[in-house]
Amino acid sequence: MIQALKQAGTNNPVIMLDEIDKLGQDYKGDPSSALLEVLDPEQNHSFRDHYLNMPFDLSNVMFIATANVLEAIPAPLRDRMEVLQLAGYSEEDKLKIANRYIIRKQVEENGITMDAIDFVEPGLRKIISQYTREAGLRNFERLIGTCARKVAKEVATWDGTAPFPKIEVNDAAVERFLGPPRYLPTDAREKDEVGCVTGLAWTQNGGEVLEVEVTSMKGRGGVMTTGSLGDVMKESCHAAMSWIRAHAKELGVDDAWFTKNEIHIHFPSGAVPKDGPSAGITITTGIVSLLTGIPVSKDVAMTGEVSILGKVLPIGGLKEKALAAMRHGISTVVIPYRNEKDLVEIPDEYKKQLRFVPVKNVSEVLDVALARSPFRRRGGETGRSGASSSKEPSAAASRSKVRRIEDAA
Repeated sequence: MIQALKQAGTNNPVIMLDEIDKLGQDYKGDPSSALLEVLDPEQNHSFRDHYLNMPFDLSNVMFIATANVLEAIPAPLRDRMEVLQLAGYSEEDKLKIANRYIIRKQVEENGITMDAIDFVEPGLRKIISQYTREAGLRNFERLIGTCARKVAKEVATWDGTAPFPKIEVNDAAVERFLGPPRYLPTDAREKDEVGCVTGLAWTQNGGEVLEVEVTSMKGRGGVMTTGSLGDVMKESCHAAMSWIRAHAKELGVDDAWFTKNEIHIHFPSGAVPKDGPSAGITITTGIVSLLTGIPVSKDVAMTGEVSILGKVLPIGGLKEKALAAMRHGISTVVIPYRNEKDLVEIPDEYKKQLRFVPVKNVSEVLDVALARSPFRRRGGETGRSGASSSKEPSAAASRSKVRRIEDAA
């Protein structure tokens, strides 16, 4: 720290501590404990440097620390920080930054001019969506540099008999320079399906679309989950089942069905670990769709935690999830009611393509996501279990009531 102050030439500079979440304790000591004294404004006015062995006032220094994962920072150190969450770049942001800065920089660094290469928008979008999966720009810039070097090689080997033809980096040229796509987009559902729901998830690389599949088979009851799920997501499955069994009568489902059948909940891409509570309403919708036989709309995606009382609880990463929904061709996004305040952070370009539906409880989610209401309706319609949803008594129940009256008489 003292050396940094010496380089800055002042006692009130801005010092950046990059990647502070990578701190680790080893045989040299525990740097996180040393930083407690450096960053704490109640202590750093008398910071003692071990090299100088004399106190120095660091209270005038402004420290900025960066981290990718907040949970990886030791709790005592995190407690002394003011945390500012910065969302990842959207696809439109990356395009603008590339056109203004990255392309010209990489072209010059690789020894060619803009007269030899032209990055068009379809090619840039393909690099962003199918060759990188990140919230920032590091790999995106690296791949643009790769394309520039491939063109530089062609310029260097040109015979010079004619002017070098300007190379357009479009869809075909991107595959020629970078090889086959590394990340293929998730296939959108072609039609409304029973037991298949589109959820939204947050990752360190941005938002992702998460398909949830639910099916059933004969058995002794219970819920089976697959897809490399964490404990929190497994608990969401049980919370969803608790709400559904508590409202089975309203859904027209016979209680006996749960003791004779098993429900299997699967999250595709089983090799990718998944955890978090925001898939709660997605799981609930998939199970209700299975039990009632009502298909789920292919144009609806959702995110939200569910409680056993059917309340939809708020989540994080709404901007990233909205971007994933937009890339996937979704038109309607179901979000928790308490996340409605976060819509101010959503760019207008998202709002033009997406319809956000805030909900307070599971019933509102089902009304939006399913083709029709799953709750009991007049006219004797039945769910998948075959239980009647009419409020009129059955013929057998009427005959039994008559016999009881006759016996009493």
